[in-house]
Amino acid sequence: MDLLDDSTPSNAPEFSVSELTGSIKRTLEGAFGRVRVRGELGRVMRARSGHYYYDLKDDKNVISCTTWKGQVAGLGIEPEEGLEVIVTGRLSTYGPQSRYNLNVDAMEVAGEGALMAMLEKRRKALAAEGLFDAARKRSLPYLPNVIGVVTSPSGAVIRDILHRLRDRFPRTVLIWPVAVQGQGSAQQVARAIRGFNDLPDHGGAIARPDLIIVARGGGSLEDLWGFNEEIVVRAAADSAIPLISAVGHETDTTLIDHAADRRAPTPTAAAEIAVPVRAELLSWVTAQAGHLTRAITGATGLRRQRLDDLARALPRREALFDTARQRLDRQADALGPALLRNVQIKRQIARDVSAALRPVLDRRLAQARVRLSRTSGQLSVGRIAERLAAQRQALARVDLARGIRRGIETRQTQLSAAARLLQSLGYEETLKRGYAVIRADQKIVTSAEKAKIAARLEIQFADGRVTLGPNAPGKRSPSRPDKPGQGDLFDA
Repeated sequence: MDLLDDSTPSNAPEFSVSELTGSIKRTLEGAFGRVRVRGELGRVMRARSGHYYYDLKDDKNVISCTTWKGQVAGLGIEPEEGLEVIVTGRLSTYGPQSRYNLNVDAMEVAGEGALMAMLEKRRKALAAEGLFDAARKRSLPYLPNVIGVVTSPSGAVIRDILHRLRDRFPRTVLIWPVAVQGQGSAQQVARAIRGFNDLPDHGGAIARPDLIIVARGGGSLEDLWGFNEEIVVRAAADSAIPLISAVGHETDTTLIDHAADRRAPTPTAAAEIAVPVRAELLSWVTAQAGHLTRAITGATGLRRQRLDDLARALPRREALFDTARQRLDRQADALGPALLRNVQIKRQIARDVSAALRPVLDRRLAQARVRLSRTSGQLSVGRIAERLAAQRQALARVDLARGIRRGIETRQTQLSAAARLLQSLGYEETLKRGYAVIRADQKIVTSAEKAKIAARLEIQFADGRVTLGPNAPGKRSPSRPDKPGQGDLFDA
């Protein structure tokens, strides 16, 4: 019988879409579990959330892969397109798109050839950014006070560095312990370099190093791979503190060597580069001090001899002053007669000037006397009296009455205007709008308490005044109402 015949009902169970995809997911994950797959990384995308989405392919097929943000640190290497790798993870499905994918939590490069190809590609990319330029490299301090060492706290590397520093020139050493290989080693090394740079220059609890040494022993390309990671190279290039790279043996080269300010072939050589030999430095300083002393002594002796030669060539001190002393004596002897002759000359000049000025002064005095006589003649009493009489006649002709009347009229006009203004601003105009003024003993009452104790009240309206109180003329006693509690308005 044909099972596909539509006329025959089927006994197969029915599944919902979610049930079917869930069954496929359980079957796939149960059948495979964790798997290791080798292939080439295709499209690689890192989301803003930190998750990685990429393809793993060979010449025929492609598998979608994911690595969640929390798994990135355990990958060991950063996914890059075109890199041949071996990944480890679990197969799973994604029901909304009917796809299966591999969740990768470990990744390693498939073979040294692939590592070398990826290393060369990364080196060219970082070099194109200028991270390896010689202009970026800083000179090392001649004698650093504090040296920071980034390395593993266990092993021969740190012991060799400390031993060589102690032999050459003991310095303060700060050790930042890190893992120098394996998962997470690159992040630890980069964090150590940036951590040393973040220490305060002055006043901090921990002194900031003047020099950083990044060191580890030799090993294979895979062992040294952490020092080829981009995060380490960028941290070394960005370091404001001069940095020495001492990774591996002399034949080992990593990308941090290109970004460092100085490369040392071995960790021990890094200690030798960092500080001079103390004994040699003391010997050199002593020799320089001897050279300086001899140079100063020789220069002083030469100058003293030159001074003595010049002093012998000079004449005696007494001979230098003899001529000047004789000239001073002659000038002193001639000074008295010269002053006397000068005084006589000045006196004669004064007499000559006085004789020449006397006729001129006499003539000007005579002229002044003539002008004075002429002016005094013009100041007679008769003329003054005539002028005074003329002024009195002019004054009499002035109409004083008319001026006084005009002044009075002006003042009256001003007074009328002021009166009208006073009337418009006075309180009488306010009374016309329904208000009243209450007085007691000719004083204005402004509160009910004062009105109660007043013996007599006078109320002023706009059309007249009314007097209230026991002694008011024509006042009749008001009858009290029979209702309790009703008192007299004027009851004290």
